[in-house]
Amino acid sequence: MTPQIVQLLASPVSRFVGRPIDGPAPAPPGELVSEIHIRAGLGIVGDRYFNKPAHRDASVTVIAQESLPPGIDLTHVRRNILTAGLDVDDLVGRTLCLDSGQGPVVLEVRRRANPCAWMDVTIAPGAWRKLRGRGGIRCVPANDGVLRTGVVSVEIR
Repeated sequence: MTPQIVQLLASPVSRFVGRPIDGPAPAPPGELVSEIHIRAGLGIVGDRYFNKPAHRDASVTVIAQESLPPGIDLTHVRRNILTAGLDVDDLVGRTLCLDSGQGPVVLEVRRRANPCAWMDVTIAPGAWRKLRGRGGIRCVPANDGVLRTGVVSVEIR
């Protein structure tokens, strides 16, 4: 399968706050977008973690569509980039370069994006356990750039 970016999410608010049993906060309009602007060391412009010191080491998250049950998207897992045809979970310590036509965006993969108990609420009971080891990755952008949905060229270093 040709690698692609299936979905992009840039949300100004955290929806998974409090106890999972109480359910997530409502989604703001327009959090799923066709294009994101990324700033080196800061994250995704307009996202809740942009330029937040506590999240600079993990400001961009990526998950593979193949890790998710059918019909589940970024609004359920709160990652930023949903890929298809690209296994991302074993890239910790590597560099992922994605180019959707505007030049490469270089992401330094720092650690796994471990799932949490919210997955049992937003996806289905048992999802938290099923996503262990397949919850995606947390990255730091090494350059400024733009990513769009669609076919993407990939380089892994």
